[in-house]
Amino acid sequence: MLITPAYAQSGSLSDPSSLLSFAPFILIFVIMYFLIIRPQQKRVKAHKEMVSNLRRGDVVVTSGGLIAKVSKVVDDTEIQVELAEGVKARLVRAMVAEVRSKSEPVKDGE
Repeated sequence: MLITPAYAQSGSLSDPSSLLSFAPFILIFVIMYFLIIRPQQKRVKAHKEMVSNLRRGDVVVTSGGLIAKVSKVVDDTEIQVELAEGVKARLVRAMVAEVRSKSEPVKDGE
C-alpha cells in the first residue's frame, strides 16, 4: 500500500483549515498594497500633473539638481530651460523633480 490511511483521511481543498492557510498571504498582499503600491501610484499621478502644468517662467529643479527657469514649452515631452543668463538647454519634462515657484500666465506677445 503506497498511501497511508492518515494521509488519505486528511480531506480535500474544500476543508476550511486549508483555506485559512492562504489568509496570511492575502493579508500580506493587502498590507503591501496600502503601504507600497497605492502611495506610489499617488506620487506618480501628482508628478505627472505637476509636469503637465509647467509653463513659461516657472522655476524648476531637475532630477540632476540644477535649478532653472522655464523659458519655452517646446511640446508635450520637452521644455526649454534657462540655466544661467544666456545659457539655454532643452529638457525632457519627466526630468523635472520639483517646481520651486509658479509664475503668472505670460502672454505670448510679451
